[in-house]
Amino acid sequence: MNAHIVLLPGDGIGPEVVKEARLVLEAVAKRHGHQFKFTEHLLGGCAIDATGTAMPDETLAACQAADAVLLGAVGGPKWDDPAAKVRPEQGLLGLRKGMQLYANLRPVRPMPALEHISPLKPERIRGVDFLVVRELTGGLYFGARGRKGTGEDEQAFDTMIYSKSEVRRVVKLAFQLAKGRRSLVTSIDKANVLESSRLWRQVAVEVGKEFPAIKLEHQLVDSAAMRLVTHAAQFDVLVTENMFGDILTDEAAVLAGSLGLLPSASLGDGTKGLYEPIHGSAPDIAGKGIANPVGTILSAAMLLRHSLGLEKEAQEIERAVTLALEAGQHTADLGAKQPLTTSQMGQAVQQRLG
Repeated sequence: MNAHIVLLPGDGIGPEVVKEARLVLEAVAKRHGHQFKFTEHLLGGCAIDATGTAMPDETLAACQAADAVLLGAVGGPKWDDPAAKVRPEQGLLGLRKGMQLYANLRPVRPMPALEHISPLKPERIRGVDFLVVRELTGGLYFGARGRKGTGEDEQAFDTMIYSKSEVRRVVKLAFQLAKGRRSLVTSIDKANVLESSRLWRQVAVEVGKEFPAIKLEHQLVDSAAMRLVTHAAQFDVLVTENMFGDILTDEAAVLAGSLGLLPSASLGDGTKGLYEPIHGSAPDIAGKGIANPVGTILSAAMLLRHSLGLEKEAQEIERAVTLALEAGQHTADLGAKQPLTTSQMGQAVQQRLG
């Protein structure tokens, strides 16, 4: 297979972890006779410094033309002024919008070899294997916002708006993914309070009728947050709106024990996707060569699966990661007494491919 993959190293530890994921992809391509063309472009804080914008037109055009995009991380203290007109996160939000990616997939499957690093009791995380499908392009993050009034009467507002079509497409994707899993979809909302959530639940019920073999359950977001740390093994596929999904997926990272382990994929109607680890740019350790590249490497595996249709190769990477971790090959964030560097962790995965 020939494929063009755009790399967006971004800021902080992004370039370090993307480098290791690229090396793993190159090793897989060599093993299986594929031809992967890689090109690098700017996004986030580094793009602001170089061009004055968080997402240059050239970057968007390259991503739209590529078969898939692999991202490191964006942001950092240098650009962390909430009042700034241009912020690194605008590049990521704009890229998702520009590529028409409306669903973010975050699998959570703690590895038995790492039970000890989770702050939760082992029995809380055993058997956990679920997938969060988060709506990406609607809700509070994209609704009208502003301020009005003066002095102590000044008000700020954000607007959560969803159309039926926006809800339907992401919920339908969740049901389609559940067919290949344990046939359970949990739709998360706040329908006891929010009108947008009542619409969400209404559409979820309508879509559920199209998939009679899939069980649909509804869960209020606050009780879902509790279940994630008490009975997470009961979940299979969770689907929710943008802000709820943002919060719950970060909470779910505690099950795995480290943000450095979890991948994600952002998808639309076609095969093109944006793949990235869920962690941030970690500026406090940037340039030290100690960042965990596993989340990015597993994101590369999702890239092979969802954008290139290379299931066997995706599983090969996932198996190599599991074998490396089971062999005690750990970076500092996993509590290792003699931690591996970023590049050593990448090499440990490469050595176990095949």
